[in-house]
This record gives sequence, structure tokens and C-alpha cells, in this order.
Amino acid sequence: MRLNGDGREEPVTLRLRQDGARLYGSIRISVGEVPIGEGEVEGNRFSFSTEIPFLPTAQRTLYRGSVNGERVEFEIVRDGGRTLRRGWAAWSSNDPEPYVRNLPVSTPPKEALPPNGLVLTPPMGWNSWNRFGAGIDDATVRAIAQALVSSGLRDAGYVYVNVDDGWQGQRGPDGSIRPNAKFPDMKALGEYLHGQGLKFGIYSSPGPKTCAGFEGSAGHEEQDARTFAEWGVDYLKYDWCTAGLVWPIDQMGEAYRKMAVALRGTGRPMVLSICQYGLFQPWLWAAQAGGHLWRTTGDIGNSWSSLRDIGFSQAKLAEYAGPGHWNDPDMLEVGNGSLSAEEERTHFTLWVMLAAPLLLGHDVRQTSAVTLAILKNEEAIAVNQDPLGKQGYRVVQKGSEEIWMKPLSGGRWAMAMFNLGERPIQATAIWKDLKLPVLVRVRDLWKHEDWGKVQGGFSHRIEPHGCALFLLTL
Repeated sequence: MRLNGDGREEPVTLRLRQDGARLYGSIRISVGEVPIGEGEVEGNRFSFSTEIPFLPTAQRTLYRGSVNGERVEFEIVRDGGRTLRRGWAAWSSNDPEPYVRNLPVSTPPKEALPPNGLVLTPPMGWNSWNRFGAGIDDATVRAIAQALVSSGLRDAGYVYVNVDDGWQGQRGPDGSIRPNAKFPDMKALGEYLHGQGLKFGIYSSPGPKTCAGFEGSAGHEEQDARTFAEWGVDYLKYDWCTAGLVWPIDQMGEAYRKMAVALRGTGRPMVLSICQYGLFQPWLWAAQAGGHLWRTTGDIGNSWSSLRDIGFSQAKLAEYAGPGHWNDPDMLEVGNGSLSAEEERTHFTLWVMLAAPLLLGHDVRQTSAVTLAILKNEEAIAVNQDPLGKQGYRVVQKGSEEIWMKPLSGGRWAMAMFNLGERPIQATAIWKDLKLPVLVRVRDLWKHEDWGKVQGGFSHRIEPHGCALFLLTL
């Protein structure tokens, strides 16, 4: 059947078996074929979730709808009830037998690629998607670049300017990818960004189409890599999207390795950002496939609940991050208007502690003074960019209180206190419990205040959805 919703049409195959009130089987969409889970039937209505391993619960996708004759009404729901799409499908029972596969939890490539020395600290910059979606154009990218420079964000470290989905046109007679009318000259755009002291990022997919329906790189990997190099590209975000239509899902690692080899073959250093939503534990294989960073979750949303659910679910991944290979919990929503100042500071602090890429996702031209102060906090950025390259991890979880620690170079530590609740709390750090000496020198990195040597530990008031960030010197 074909699902139709939001003006788009996507091929979908459902292979289901009903057993009383339960549904079993699989769903094949553009990202690949996966078993369904938690399927139920009541009368003519049905529901099931996609059983994608190792994503936070809030990132699971729910399909629900009803069968009316030969027509299936449906909606796709995510993030605690947020409807993503509505539409309909034609019903067919010609293939009633379900397809069920025991999918691998990881897909390492057959031959690992060695590190190539890029992004030894987490990449910092800007990406167009969160704010502009596929509606981005050359003039806006140049204006954002100017704002990065004039605001001081470039000098604070935000140097990558990444054009996400929506730049692609059609391929020429020789198969080479061309930009669409919104981007008249990609090489000139790259030269402009380089002239501003910035780096040029671009977007594609290992599938035939991107998520927004533009040309992907399937079958053109080497050719596209050469084109990107000619344009002066420094960074490629490579998004799985429709790749499941041409790549078996258990060959995901090979699909990414193919582009990594193509990029390296050009002789131009280009960062490879693997974007496949945390499917099948990429932290176990993405670096071997030539990735410098890899998404560990589904897409972030512009809300407290989304950043909370994504960010605080990263605690067990610390061992997989390091210089040149980073866990990526998605771009920043700081500055997009839905978060309070406390929540923006928490969002930024958590990404700093996670050694996550710091990719701005807002319209930099409209950055408020409060948001700008958060994003330009040199002491917080230094924690993220520490050359030791360690990711932070949770050490205390008590009610709405969480404390995270991040090892730093020189035997120092960063410590962050968070309040996930709706009322102020007194968060307490005890040096003995944290395996620290009796006397520790403390500096508050948000207030830029030295506390001197503190004996035994301390308590600190944290506002709802708020945080505090400290540098601990032993």
C-alpha cells in the first residue's frame, strides 16, 4: 500500500498477522524493514509501534488508524502524542504472511577505516534544518554567515556553516549533481564562507532521495564526493532517509563506509556526519565506517520535553566518544523561541557535558542578548572543547536532581547540576561520594566566580529546569 499525507506519498508495505486482539509482523518504509511491536486490534481500528532498538521511548513511532472497506485511514504519532502525518492508504490482503526478521543490533563494515585526524574536538557551527527546513537559500546562508562573524560566534568557535536538505537540483547528462535555483553557484558559496573564516557543510543521503524528496547519492557516491570537493565542502551530513530502499538494513555500515572512502579518495579533508537516528547502536560501528560523529537519537524538537528526553538518555554512551569520533544527540534548539532562559542554559550545559557537537539551529540574525551570552560562554565552551575528549556521565540521580561529571585535561573535572523538576531544589555534591579529595577548588562557570577551596562538598539551589556548571580543580 502507499501512505499519503502532508502532500507527500511514500511506499509502505505492511505484513501483518492478527491473533485475537494482537498484531504481529513488520513494516517496510523508506528507512528499511523492521518488526512491529505492541500491535493491537479493536474492531476496525488498529495500532502498532515500530520496534526500533535502542532509541529513547519518546522517540518511538506509533501508527494508528482504521480499516474502512478498501481504505485505511491512519496517523503517525511521535513524542508523547505529537501527530507527524495524517493520510490514507489503499488496503490489500494479497500477501497475508508476515515478514519477521531478527535484525542485528549493529552493522560494522567488513573492513574498518582508520581515523584521519579530523574534528579532534566536537565540531561547532550552524545547521539550517531546525529553523528553515528545506526552505533554505544562498542569500540566507550568506546572511547567517555574516551574523556569525558580527556577533562574535565565529570567534567563539562556531565555524561550520552546514546547508541541510533542500539545496539539490537535478543531475546533469553526465550524472553530476547540480544545485537548484535557490543556490546558483555552490562553489562561489563555499569560497564566500571560506573568505569569512568559516567552513562549508552540505547534506546528502545514501538513498536515491533525501528526506525532503531531493536527489540523494545512491549510485553516485564517488561522483558526488568529487563534486563536493570541487565546491570546497568541509563537512557532509549523510542522512539515511530512503537508503533502506536500496541498501539492506543490515548493510548500513557498508553504505556509510562507501561514502567515507569516496570522500577520502578526493584528497580533500571532509568531516562525515552519520545521520541514521541511532538505529542499531552506531556507536559500536560508525567510527569503523569512517564517521566522525553519529546521531544517537531521533530528531530533536523545539521543546523542553524533547531536549530532556534526548539529552538525559545519553548517560551510558560516554565510553564511545573521543577525539575524532563523537556521539551526536542532534542540533541545538537554543534560540528558537520555545525554551526559557533556564532551559536554554540547561540545553547548552548538557550538550557541553556530553562532548556533543555544538551546531546552532536557530536564525543567528535574531539571537537575543541572553541567548548570545549563553552560546558565547567561553568557559563552558572550553569544557566541550577540552582536548582530552571525554564525554560526561551521570553520577547522581535522585528525584528531579541529576549530577554529571566530565573528566578534563590536567586532572580537572567539570561538574553539572540539573533540576528536571517543576520546583527549586538544593542539589548536593559530596566529594567523598564522587571519589574526590577532601579539598577541591571550585569555579562557577555560569557566574564566572571563584569559590576557592571547598571542603567536603556543597549544596546549591537549582531553579526548575535549570542547572549549574562548575570547574573542579583537585
